[in-house]
Amino acid sequence: MAEIGTVLLAAGLGSRFGAAPKLLARLDGKPLVRHAAEAALGARPRPVVAVLGAHAEAVRDALAGLDLVRVDNPDYRTGLASSLRAGLAALPATCAAAIVVLGDMPRVTAAHLDRLAEAFAGAPELPAAVVPVQAGRRGNPVLLNLRRLGPDIARLAGDRGAGPLLKGRSDVLEIPGDPATALDVDTPDTLAALAGGPSDRTA
Repeated sequence: MAEIGTVLLAAGLGSRFGAAPKLLARLDGKPLVRHAAEAALGARPRPVVAVLGAHAEAVRDALAGLDLVRVDNPDYRTGLASSLRAGLAALPATCAAAIVVLGDMPRVTAAHLDRLAEAFAGAPELPAAVVPVQAGRRGNPVLLNLRRLGPDIARLAGDRGAGPLLKGRSDVLEIPGDPATALDVDTPDTLAALAGGPSDRTA
């Protein structure tokens, strides 16, 4: 299998969530970001790089004890692209691909990540990316072929990930997603609905 790493994006401000740090909001007794990190560590791809930015020290504390490579993105205010680049730069040069995990998707599991890696390795010709699709819409996490997309990712700017790079490409492999790959937590109401009751927004 081609060498694959994982990048956990945990640097954003989460401004739509309100004043409280979104990634530290608790679900099922633990911060959102720890759900994502534990899913990444439960999957086979290594290493797992966590990119920190906003609320870096508190997020670092929320990830205490986990076997992660932690990198700081001092430019996190410029948007998602800078965090993606920082995470990818921290992977070994031998990594042919990277799975990008978002810190606000707590229902994604290790199995989701392993399916991306297996689909990539099992393709007759290695695709530019592997993405889950649920109800006709692409979701997350995604796997990016760094050999094919690396130069384009290096030019990304602003608050966007690799999604725009994949539009219209014929070499993107789509695999079945599920509700977890379509669910990110942007507001306290979303978190409360997910928890089945009022949300606890403190870490």
